[in-house]
Amino acid sequence: MDTKKSNSDWTEVEIQAAVDAYLNMLSREQAGQAINKAHENRVLREGALAGRTKSSVEFRMQNISTVLEELGRRPIEGYKPAKNVGPRVTKIIREALNAPGPITPEDLVPTADEATLELRALKLERRPIEVEPKGIEKPEQTQSNGKSFVRDPGVRAWVRQQAKGICQGCGEPAPFEKSGQPFLEVHHVRHLAQDGSDRPSNAVALCPNCHRRCHYSSDRDAFTASLYLKVKRLRPE
Repeated sequence: MDTKKSNSDWTEVEIQAAVDAYLNMLSREQAGQAINKAHENRVLREGALAGRTKSSVEFRMQNISTVLEELGRRPIEGYKPAKNVGPRVTKIIREALNAPGPITPEDLVPTADEATLELRALKLERRPIEVEPKGIEKPEQTQSNGKSFVRDPGVRAWVRQQAKGICQGCGEPAPFEKSGQPFLEVHHVRHLAQDGSDRPSNAVALCPNCHRRCHYSSDRDAFTASLYLKVKRLRPE
């Protein structure tokens, strides 16, 4: 007689364990590290998901991919999003994705990869950040990431926390939410390409419209100057 549990009776604790493992793999994949999905599946079934079948764990990972895509986030390659994920499971997965997992040393590492930076910043942002991060005085530019700059996820998270969901340019609420957080973009007032720092004293949280205004509008210089008056921590560099 098969004593393995069915897909229909997963507990919230089990789904949280699956989500935690999934996000750990996603972070490593986005950092360019190889992941062994079969090994991770086996580890889960030997621990938090004891009693589950290999196929049921695989299917749950596909469920998580589905919910991530619905949230506008990139899933793990190889975990094809499943169809017809039930509303109960979708709700629990969404809540699990928003639950603040334990902060690891890797979460604090600066990176030039935008997807990895955002993933780390979102994780940090879900917890109160008591101390203003130091950031990076002179961010390095990397060729391997399309000439992107290495940035501190702690700075991005802290700056958005300080904004409390309000654009620091126009003063309006963030236009929508992403991954359960108000969507604001972190802008370096003196651009990194102009030797600006990746520090809180050079960064503000803006709605997409104000962010584009800083880069492309005919009044971008005047608008940028107004940010120094609105956000007291900013310091000309």
